[in-house]
Amino acid sequence: MRSEEGLIKAASLAASHIQSADSAHIVAHIDADGISAAAIASAALARHGVEHRVTFFKKLDEAAIMQINRLEEEIVWIVDLGSGYLSRFHRDGLVICDHHSIDCDWLQGQTHLHSFHNMYHVNPHEYGVDGSEEISAAGVTYLVAKEMDPANIEWAHLAIIGAAGDFQDTNGSVRGMNRRILTDAVVEGSIMVENDLRLFGRMTRPLPQLLQYCNDPPLPGLTGNSPACVRFFEDLGVPLRDGNHRRTWVDLREEERQRVSEALLNLIRRSGNDAETFYGEVYTLLKEREGTELRDAKEYATLLNSCGRYDDAELGMKICLRDPKALEDAKKNRNEHRRNLSQAISLIKERGLVKERGWIQFFHSGGEIKETIVGIVAGMLLGSDDIRKDIPLIAFADTDEGEVKVSARGHRGMVSRGLNLSKAVTIAAELVGGYGGGHDIAAGATIPAGTEERFLDIVEDIIEAQLV
Repeated sequence: MRSEEGLIKAASLAASHIQSADSAHIVAHIDADGISAAAIASAALARHGVEHRVTFFKKLDEAAIMQINRLEEEIVWIVDLGSGYLSRFHRDGLVICDHHSIDCDWLQGQTHLHSFHNMYHVNPHEYGVDGSEEISAAGVTYLVAKEMDPANIEWAHLAIIGAAGDFQDTNGSVRGMNRRILTDAVVEGSIMVENDLRLFGRMTRPLPQLLQYCNDPPLPGLTGNSPACVRFFEDLGVPLRDGNHRRTWVDLREEERQRVSEALLNLIRRSGNDAETFYGEVYTLLKEREGTELRDAKEYATLLNSCGRYDDAELGMKICLRDPKALEDAKKNRNEHRRNLSQAISLIKERGLVKERGWIQFFHSGGEIKETIVGIVAGMLLGSDDIRKDIPLIAFADTDEGEVKVSARGHRGMVSRGLNLSKAVTIAAELVGGYGGGHDIAAGATIPAGTEERFLDIVEDIIEAQLV
C-alpha cells in the first residue's frame, strides 16, 4: 500500500536518531545522486553541530561492508547504497537512505534483525513508492534533513539534481515524491521550472553543438553533422553569434526559441520518434551563476557524475556545498568524461560489439571502457537508433580487481511489460558467485571473470519469463 506519509515518518525517526549522536560518518555512492545525497547529509549534520567524515564507494563489496561495520563513529549514515545488503551489516547506529531494491534476506528476517541492531532504514519501496521513478537517494536524504531542521529546505535543489542524475525526469518532468521536493525548491527560490526543449547543454553549448551532440535519442540528419546543424539555424534565420559571443539556447529570444522548437519537433515527429522526450520541464538553478553548468539541473548532475566517475567525488560534494574554487577544478573531469564517453560509443559501434540473443542484447568492453562509465554508455546506446528498443542491454567491463562489472539498462516500456532488471541481475549474479542490485529499469552487478556466459544464460531465462 502506498504511504508517502509513512515514508516521511520513517525519515522523522531517522532524523531524531541522528540528532542524538555526537559523531557521524557519511557513506555514499560516487554518482550524481550519491554525491548530492552526501552533500545534503553533510550540510544537515554541520547545521546541527555533529562532527562527521565522508567516504565514497563505487560499490558495496565485502571489503566495503566490513569497513562500514568497523567504523568508530556513533552514527553511520549510508546514502544511495545499502538497501540491497542490509543482512550483511552487523553494527548499531546505522541510518540508510536509499531507493534501490531491498535485500530479500533482510526482509525475511527483519524482526529478528531489529531486535539486535539499532538501524533506521528509509527506503520508498517499503511504503509503496517507486524508488526508480518517484524519488532518488538524494530525495530520501533530503526528507531526513528537512525533519532534522526545516531550514534544510535550502538544499531541496540538490535532491532534484540527484533525481535528474538518475534520469527520474525522463518522461518530461519529475513526479511523485520528487514533485513535493520540487515545490520546496521553488518556494525556497533555488529552482525555476519552465516548459522548454529538453536538450542537454542549453546553458553552455553553442547552438550548432547543442544539436550536433544530441544523441539521447539522436536528431535525424543533425546529430553528428556539424554543417547540417549550422544550416538548420541559418535556414530559420537565427543568428549563431552576438558579436564575438557564440549564442547558446538561453541567449535566444522567446520568438526564436518557438521557431526552433517547432522545426525540431516537426523533424522528430516525421522520423517516427516520440516528441515528448524532447519537450517538457527544465529546471534552472536560480542561485547559480548564469552561463555555467551549474545553472541547469541536468548539466549540474552530469558535472557531478564526471567527478565521481574519475575518483573525485569529494570535489563534486564541494561543488554542491558551494565551494567557489571547485567548479574550475571539476571542468577537467567533465572534459575527460565527455571524451571517454564519445570514444566508448565509437569503439562499440566501429567494432560491432553489441550482440543479440533472443531476449537480451549485450556487449563486453573488456578493459577498454572504464567500469565507472560503462552503465552510462549502455544507457546512451539504448537511446540511440543503432540497437533494438524492445529488449534490455547488458554491458560488461573488466575491473581493476580482476572481476567483471555488469550494467543492465532497459526502457520504461519494457518495465510496463514486466521487466525487472534488479531481480534478474541480482539472482543471476548470486548464482555465479557475485552480487548485484538496482532498479527495475537499471541494475548492476559484480561477477567473477569467466562467468559472463553463464550469467547471460540465467539473465535471459529470467527476462524471457518477465516479458512473455
